[in-house]
Amino acid sequence: MVREVPLWLKVAAGIFLAGMTLLLLGPLVVVLGVSVSESQFIAFPPQGLSLKWYAQVFGDARYLVSFRQSLVLALIVTGLASLFGGASAIAIHRRAIPGAGILATIFLSPLILPTIIYAVGMLMFWSATFGAVSFLTLVIGHTVICIPYVLRTTLAVLSESDPYLEEAARTMGAGRLARLWFVVLPQCLPGLAAGMFFAFNISFDEAVLSLFLRQPDLTTLPVRVYGQLEFSPDPSVAAVSSIMIGVTVLLLLLADRILGLKRFSEG
Repeated sequence: MVREVPLWLKVAAGIFLAGMTLLLLGPLVVVLGVSVSESQFIAFPPQGLSLKWYAQVFGDARYLVSFRQSLVLALIVTGLASLFGGASAIAIHRRAIPGAGILATIFLSPLILPTIIYAVGMLMFWSATFGAVSFLTLVIGHTVICIPYVLRTTLAVLSESDPYLEEAARTMGAGRLARLWFVVLPQCLPGLAAGMFFAFNISFDEAVLSLFLRQPDLTTLPVRVYGQLEFSPDPSVAAVSSIMIGVTVLLLLLADRILGLKRFSEG
């Protein structure tokens, strides 16, 4: 017989959940509040309400250029991470290559390696081997840290997939490419979509790698925000942060529209 949960445990669980909710959502509320403040300085609660900081961001060519650079970088990295991560997940799941388990561990290693350590190491390796860093260096660095997310979500979906569907397609005469395109990839779709979501957001928001591996004339949006906070902070940085939060929410809505949040979360 299941015993009733004690009242003190329910109260403790409620306090814990309320505290976690406050810690998670509190900073977002502060950022959104500061972004609509009339004050010339970063202050909360906001002193009056105004959208002038959003207008300043959209009218500032530096922010627009940085946003475009971050967007292009994130789209390229998402495509490459999806290609390599998805293909690696399929190969590892099938045990089609020797040492699949070891390769899976290697691919997932960027998740446990501190980003700043990897950034410094990548900078030293690239400078010693190829010379000055470039946009390509930034793409490679971002792709390396994004592949594990695509790999992990795709492997999770494949582990729950029906192994007999591909066998049935082969029995019906489908070739290797036909089975890959019509059977395997549709099964991978929720995991790939989840991985692409994480890859885009991680690349778009990544500041440490972008700071170490960028060219002097390439400033991504997170680096621009850090620079603004260091030298001349004002509520415009909160407006930029709110826009970045909005981009994430928009991607979630898009995933819900295309796949549905239930299938998306299964990845």
